[in-house]
Amino acid sequence: MSQNLRRDFFKSVGKFSVATMLAGITAPAWSKNLHRAIDQSKGISPEDLMDDEDFWHYIQQSYTVSPFLINLNNGGVAPSPKTVQDEMKRLHDMSNEAPSYYMWRIVDAGREPLRANLAKLAGTDTEEIAIQRNASEALEAVIFGMDLKAGDEVVLTKQDYPNMINAWKQRELRDKIKLVWINLDLPSENDDYLVSQYTNAFTSKTKVVHVTHIINWNGQILPCRKIADAAHAKGIEVVVDAAHSFAQFQFTIPELGADYLGTSLHKWLSACIGSGMLYIKKDKIKNIYPLFAAGDPKSDNIRKFENMGTRPFFIEQAIGKAIEFHEMIGAARKEKRLHYLKNYWMEKVKDLPKVKLGTSMNLKYGCAIGLVGIEGKKPSELEAFLFDKYKVHSVSIEWENIKGVRITPNVYTTTKNLDVLVEGITKFAKQA
Repeated sequence: MSQNLRRDFFKSVGKFSVATMLAGITAPAWSKNLHRAIDQSKGISPEDLMDDEDFWHYIQQSYTVSPFLINLNNGGVAPSPKTVQDEMKRLHDMSNEAPSYYMWRIVDAGREPLRANLAKLAGTDTEEIAIQRNASEALEAVIFGMDLKAGDEVVLTKQDYPNMINAWKQRELRDKIKLVWINLDLPSENDDYLVSQYTNAFTSKTKVVHVTHIINWNGQILPCRKIADAAHAKGIEVVVDAAHSFAQFQFTIPELGADYLGTSLHKWLSACIGSGMLYIKKDKIKNIYPLFAAGDPKSDNIRKFENMGTRPFFIEQAIGKAIEFHEMIGAARKEKRLHYLKNYWMEKVKDLPKVKLGTSMNLKYGCAIGLVGIEGKKPSELEAFLFDKYKVHSVSIEWENIKGVRITPNVYTTTKNLDVLVEGITKFAKQA
């Protein structure tokens, strides 16, 4: 067990410089406490820190989450910490002083530094990153922008996200491409099985494979790089949906082998609602027509995907504060904590009669998102019970062959919150 951070805070005051002390005089208590917690955590491994409730208490205080319910549906959209909210509000107020000046000439001037910071976080070249509003927009820019003709095949799964499925279906309807469907049996901890489901569907006509890095329904992590390598060996391009993986656990985009990738930054990066990112490998940019028309649609400039007209630049620019907060916690600490929280509640319910888990507890195959079901009961019944009796907010899932209630904690979630969840699941299972 790691140090008791709360007990040692005031002992550590002497370690701070006078400048640091003076800078913190006007800072709110939660902010000063958080920075002390971060300072005290230096030298403590992510493994030792992942269950230190004292440390994570101060992370929780950085959020404005409601005390009237326990939010365990962070997989849908996550709240932003106070620093991100405050930055967005500050830039919104500034923009409204003279929108055409402050919004276009001042706030939007931060676009290139933000692009560079996102690229650094993603491990890519700056010229491969475009700022979008969500993963759906980013991925549809690719799906509708690819040069595909009648008869070309695209491999995808029935467990992919509905917006992406519908986008591909629209191309099928409009352009007569052929969609080749895979139906995954999940959860799985077998790379050979998962990869072979894709490779067995490849033919000489396959042009694209669509891979969802982490299945949103149950948190299954797919061996994206192995699938991508097999596809590239046959000249097949790889589109990766990283809506739920980016900033949830550690990886860089090049490590995935993606040619194209889209993600939502309002999920695990905790940026403001309505922010996302598109990645296109540099030599592929010229081949993709932008979803919103650009002066030169065949340009190799990634900025051609940002011609969306007037939009809330104050939301985009607050992404920078979300990156700062993410890096302050530390990607390794965050990943370990999220996996710990998922396994914390799963360990307590996995052996209960009638309880069925739909997510791997192995870090390689699952991180924060977990799925639980009760034999003989509909997922919607468990979801309603948890909310009505315990004010636990979750979401019921019934999609293809995946059924259960999705439970998704975040860095501000406490083990006390999860104890309430466990009590609710236990009581419902006994009544089933």
